[in-house]
Amino acid sequence: MMKAADEVMDICLLAGEIMLTYGAETYRVEETLERMARAAGFTNVHCFATTTGIFLSFEEKKGKEDLMQMVRVDDRMQDLNKVTEVNQVSREFTAGELTVEEADARLKKIHKAPIHYPIWLIHLAAGVAGSGFSYLFGGGLQDLLPAYIAAVMASVTLVEFERYLKVRFAAELAAAFVGGSVAIFLVFIGLGLSLDQIIIGSLMPLVPGVPLTNAVRDLLSGDLLAGMSRGVEALLTSLSIASGIALSISFFL
Repeated sequence: MMKAADEVMDICLLAGEIMLTYGAETYRVEETLERMARAAGFTNVHCFATTTGIFLSFEEKKGKEDLMQMVRVDDRMQDLNKVTEVNQVSREFTAGELTVEEADARLKKIHKAPIHYPIWLIHLAAGVAGSGFSYLFGGGLQDLLPAYIAAVMASVTLVEFERYLKVRFAAELAAAFVGGSVAIFLVFIGLGLSLDQIIIGSLMPLVPGVPLTNAVRDLLSGDLLAGMSRGVEALLTSLSIASGIALSISFFL
């Protein structure tokens, strides 16, 4: 029985780690893990999740000692497709359609799978978003191309710097600096007219939309610790972006 309990604990924590890493709210992580553990026949199930870790405990039988483990989550990325896939595994496991072994295999496959979209497509989409926001905030048609180029360069810088530095806030500062510098250069050579709108467009793909939304959602659901930590993360990201663009403006204007 202890082996079965360990296996259930492992798949629950793996599911929670995937969800928390790729952008799920903490309340959703807690709810998913508790349902999976109860579906496996365990009682007195308790789960506590923060932005950097998950604690899970349950009992095999009433009155027996609790089994408790925790997992630390260091990486935070955005891939809601993986969150959806884990939710589907959780539903099937809770409904009795998957065994522990099958759920474990599915979760490991999701965990090892690459990002759903190729990185080059993400960069191009960032450019489309940047040029669209540039036009939305008052830029003209002549500003679409420079905003697109600046946003793509900012996106490439973010990914490459984070890959080597392993510090997201430094990568965001560098991405904002590069995006602003490219925007200033393109306007200087006459490729665009509205510098402010082009800079705004280059920065919009860097804005921490998912962390900010999750922070508000966690706060509204009563998860004050997780909501505050996500809010601080979004604030630090915003400060990094602002610092990067301020540096580019002070250097080149």
